[in-house]
Amino acid sequence: MMYSSNYFLSLLLSLPGILIAITFHEAAHGYAAEAMGDDTPRLSGRLSLNPFRHIDWIGFLAMIFLHFGWAKPVPINPNNFSDRKKGMIRVALSGCLTNLLLGFIGYAVYLICLPLNNLVLSIVLQSIYEYNVVFAVFNLIPIPPLDGYHILYEFLPYRGKVRMEAMARYGFIILLILMFAGVFGWIITPLSSGIIRLYNLVLSPLAKLVAL
Repeated sequence: MMYSSNYFLSLLLSLPGILIAITFHEAAHGYAAEAMGDDTPRLSGRLSLNPFRHIDWIGFLAMIFLHFGWAKPVPINPNNFSDRKKGMIRVALSGCLTNLLLGFIGYAVYLICLPLNNLVLSIVLQSIYEYNVVFAVFNLIPIPPLDGYHILYEFLPYRGKVRMEAMARYGFIILLILMFAGVFGWIITPLSSGIIRLYNLVLSPLAKLVAL
């Protein structure tokens, strides 16, 4: 199969967005865990903005070619949390909320830079806000080992937790099947587009100001 130079250039320009989304997501987990009393991420060297500390290569390639993927989970010990339930929820939410914040900032910078008419810069900034939003939405899906699973788990009754734990051993296989079947696209694309439209609505005064 032949690929054009534009295709490979597009992949190259998407790398900053992917690396930022992965790195800040996982680092946020680590800092949230430490704030709740767990030093496991720090002792594991995961309180870092070095992307190579956080990359899972299969998930990284999936992000490049399929536009959603995963990173290497940050190790935590919930027994160290001052409040286990609050700790698990805060750690799980921290990465996704960080991605949504970075997506918002990335979209704002994208709007500010539009008058420069720099195609390369526009593509890079677009990749930053798009991948951060996609990474947040994907990780909120309640399938192990994603963040959505850990959030849902904490609100389930005992029997529900037992069932979720039984499913956890097959979580990665389920993820791969759903990913290659294209199921995630039906979920992630409309939700991500809706969030970006919300960004656009909130930042519309900025867009009008820049256009003057």
